[in-house]
Amino acid sequence: MTTAIGRTLLEACVSSLAESRAAIAAGADRLELCGPGAGGTTPSLALTEACVAMSSVPVHVMIRPHTHDFTVDVDWRAIMRRDLVLARRAGARGVVLGAITHGRTLDTDTVAQCVHEADGLPVVFHRAFDQLADPERALEQLVSLGVRGVLTAGGPGPAVHAAARLGAWQRQVGDALTIMAGGGVRAHAFAPLVTEARLRALHAAATDPTPFADLALALRALEASLDAASHA
Repeated sequence: MTTAIGRTLLEACVSSLAESRAAIAAGADRLELCGPGAGGTTPSLALTEACVAMSSVPVHVMIRPHTHDFTVDVDWRAIMRRDLVLARRAGARGVVLGAITHGRTLDTDTVAQCVHEADGLPVVFHRAFDQLADPERALEQLVSLGVRGVLTAGGPGPAVHAAARLGAWQRQVGDALTIMAGGGVRAHAFAPLVTEARLRALHAAATDPTPFADLALALRALEASLDAASHA
């Protein structure tokens, strides 16, 4: 008998109201709202307010002050903390951030200060995680700091190629933290993340609504088939 997997959270990465509406219509469970730049930056306060006001699903806001790399100095840290406060006041249901050192270790000071500033709002560590030299140790650190999720591809390639590794990380942290697969997650390249890694969350860009909608349909169809098989 096949074991049912339950519902997998599907998060859409968006950067506009039009993209947000299309992603919600396609079946997104949550939005990650980003501003411009490679990898996304902090969106404007006005965009955040408008997106929260129109969205029927939770909105997580990117807190990233620059696109140079994933390091943060004392000035940028202060800006991140202020942006985080503004996002929380605007109605964000979570924030997405990350900071590492030049030595590819976790910047625990920045993360700790941001978690404190979040004041109970869920904090997700973004794909800066894939740059860390020792991700297994970093996972334990993130759990101890109170981070609630990690967005990762499990390495430099598409997330589906690292399904086994991602599954091992989820087992490592248990229910303390959610491993969310992101990076090349598409309708034709996601199934092992659900069936083998048993991940509870997937992340995909929704800048083009059609591939995201195809993914949403494929994900729910897979869940339905596994659920039916579990009751056969």
